[in-house]
Amino acid sequence: MQPRKLIEFLSIIEKLKCNTRHSWTSSGKQESVAEHSWRAAVMALLVADEFPDVCIEKVVKMCLIHDLGEAITGDIPSFYKTKEDTKKEEQATRELLEHLPDSLSCEFKELFAEMAKLETQEAKLFKALDKLEAIASHNEADIKTWLPLEYTENLTYGTENVEYSEYLKEIKREMEKDSLRKIEEALSSPL
Repeated sequence: MQPRKLIEFLSIIEKLKCNTRHSWTSSGKQESVAEHSWRAAVMALLVADEFPDVCIEKVVKMCLIHDLGEAITGDIPSFYKTKEDTKKEEQATRELLEHLPDSLSCEFKELFAEMAKLETQEAKLFKALDKLEAIASHNEADIKTWLPLEYTENLTYGTENVEYSEYLKEIKREMEKDSLRKIEEALSSPL
């Protein structure tokens, strides 16, 4: 990639460090899109041994690029995202990929298509990790940052994405325990 093109692309995706998500960190800072993508990619590396037949390099790439469009559109929480919002994000992603050399643009377009179809083991693992990372983030944040709907959403979010793997279901169950404990503590605490 030509140095100037690389710098220009980095300047565009720098917004992923600035654009915040609905989630908060344990220190009380609103999480950036980049932080979410980074930790999902680390999760892929950490679970690699559990998925010996999956190309973890591809999953890591998916985790790192899946929210590129949000550099332009910003993040909209899944429980508020409309079909129109999804179309805008997909369009923004297509426009961003045009800034890349043909080989990278083509590779990333193929990855996005694979992620959208959710047919391959890599795409399924990526999607599950994307959801699980969001649950972990919510569990780590102060419950005062939760919206009322998240008291149930955090328990059901991503359930269908982990169903194909006993290992992922176990992670989800453990995260549900953490969510329930957090909710119970909040409800039993005096005002």
